[in-house]
This record gives sequence, structure tokens and C-alpha cells, in this order.
Amino acid sequence: MKYFKHKTSIIDKGCKIGKGSKIWHWSHISKKSIIGENCNLGQNVYVGENVKIGNNVKIQNNVSIYQGVKIEDNVFCGPSVVFTNVKYPIANKPVNKKKYQKTVIKKGSTLGANSTIICGVKIGKNSVIGAGAVITKTVKDNSVVAGNPAKEIGKVYLGKIKIYKKPNKKI
Repeated sequence: MKYFKHKTSIIDKGCKIGKGSKIWHWSHISKKSIIGENCNLGQNVYVGENVKIGNNVKIQNNVSIYQGVKIEDNVFCGPSVVFTNVKYPIANKPVNKKKYQKTVIKKGSTLGANSTIICGVKIGKNSVIGAGAVITKTVKDNSVVAGNPAKEIGKVYLGKIKIYKKPNKKI
């Protein structure tokens, strides 16, 4: 086997998993999904049908990546990041899978713990999403965003983060 799969994980038929990747406890990889090389999927990660995950991606515990989401190379998803694929779901009305909105996480991005990525957006290259942020609009390359709804608060330049203005300290 070219990759590691914990004995409690489920990997459906038709998946492609790259060399050196690790799938940890109680994770489920759905059919026709592609996971690149040297990826690390933590405990209780769900990867939906037809999801594509690039190389060197780290997905922390309790993340569900639904159909319609594409994650490029070198992305970090913090614990409990939330992805959606339908903007206005209704329990008693089924959604045609062809109507799932596309979400793209560009290479080198970092998604902070508990951030929520509303479907239909693109997270630009090398962007940083603050913990707990709610992303409702496309994020430009090299941006630092935080808040609900998320707003740009800084830039990433040559791998360093520059924050425009420090938030007021309120406890």
C-alpha cells in the first residue's frame, strides 16, 4: 500500500490516494475522490464524492469536505473547518448534485480552526483565513481575512503576515 489507512477508516471504491498520504481514525473517503501525495487527513474527516485534494495538504480533525470543493496543493485546514455546497438548503427539497456550487481553495492557503467557507467562493493563493471567520465572498491572493462576515485585515508578502490595524482589545 502506498498510503496509510487507519483500520477504522472507510475508503470507498474508485478513490485515488497518493503515495505517502495518511488517513486517520474514523475518516470516510467517498467514491471518485482524489487525494494527492503526502496529505494528512486527521480523525473524523469526511471527503465527499468527486472531491479533489492536491498534494501536501493537511486537514485537521472534524472537517467535512463536500462535493463541489477543490483544494489545491499545500493547503492547511484547521480543526473543524466547515465547507458548504448549497447556499440555501431546505430539508424537504432534494438538491440536484449538478447544482452544487463550486468552491476552490488555492495553493498555499491556511484556513483557521472553525472557519466557515460558504459555497461558491474562491480562497486566493497563499491567503490566511482567521479562526472562526465566515467567508461569504471570494478572497484575493495573499490576503489575511478575519471576522463574521470576514473582512481583509492584512496581506501576506514573501511568506510574512502584515496586519493593517490591530483590533481593539476587549474581553
